[in-house]
Amino acid sequence: MDSVCIGVDVGGTNLRCALVTPGGVLLRRESQATAISSGSASFLARLLLVLNRLKGEAEASGMRVVAAGLGVPGLISNQGVLHSSVNLLPLQGLNLARAVSTGTGLPVVALNDANASAIGEQRFGAGKPYRSSLMLTIGTGVGAGLILDGRLWTGVDGVAGEFGHITVEPNGRPCGCGNRGCLEQYVSATAISACAAGDPRDGRSPEAAAVAARALQGNPESAGIFEQAGSYLGIAAAGVVNLLNLEAIILGGGVARSFELLAAPMRREISARAFAIPGARVRILRGELGDDAGVLGAAATAFDTASFEKAGS
Repeated sequence: MDSVCIGVDVGGTNLRCALVTPGGVLLRRESQATAISSGSASFLARLLLVLNRLKGEAEASGMRVVAAGLGVPGLISNQGVLHSSVNLLPLQGLNLARAVSTGTGLPVVALNDANASAIGEQRFGAGKPYRSSLMLTIGTGVGAGLILDGRLWTGVDGVAGEFGHITVEPNGRPCGCGNRGCLEQYVSATAISACAAGDPRDGRSPEAAAVAARALQGNPESAGIFEQAGSYLGIAAAGVVNLLNLEAIILGGGVARSFELLAAPMRREISARAFAIPGARVRILRGELGDDAGVLGAAATAFDTASFEKAGS
């Protein structure tokens, strides 16, 4: 009987789930609105309905689901408790891993969504050739997953990687975290839309994708917004490059689909600010897995957890 895991990417807007093989093949996908505004009980009931349906379909096809992995935006403790998430406020304080395990009968591991994406790209995508890399997920917010010596680094409490809250402007824009001048306030999709809305000719706040499209068509105001965002990314990344001597920085998430607009100014700032040896070493790469990175990484982590528990039994 073939073994599979369920990978879950819980986004602020969409919930993506899939059956995944050990080799990273997605066999069956489901996607629906996260709809967290309906409350934690409603969200959990809908999530369990999807997971148990996938589990039943796998078993009916002769496969065995051995575990599930959840990628969730926010600070996740090593025990699976969601301590802070701007996009999933009703779930704060909930041990999501335990709740899903109880509802499915499966071993469940929960991790930060950017960490899940980092593992996905390391195992199956752009990060495969490298043992040290930083995965940046740039969308509504800015997250990061750090791979050191081939393994995910989460820090002593499991909450390392808050790259979006590195200060790039000491007296800059206020951030929801309580700080001012966080990187997220200058490079996220929300920030890019807000910058574009500052142009009186827009009349409204456009989507970041629309700003990118105009930039690629040669609109100087839109191109300038992405130039500034890429520069801020490079300023923040230069310190990390000096500190960790990384091999690669991988860009993923919705805004990173505009890779060609961000990579050049980012590289320029790293070259200007980082020491010569680590600055020349690090590569700026486009993620290869798109929206599947988080699902694949969550499933890979679930396989690791299942293997560890089996070895310890």
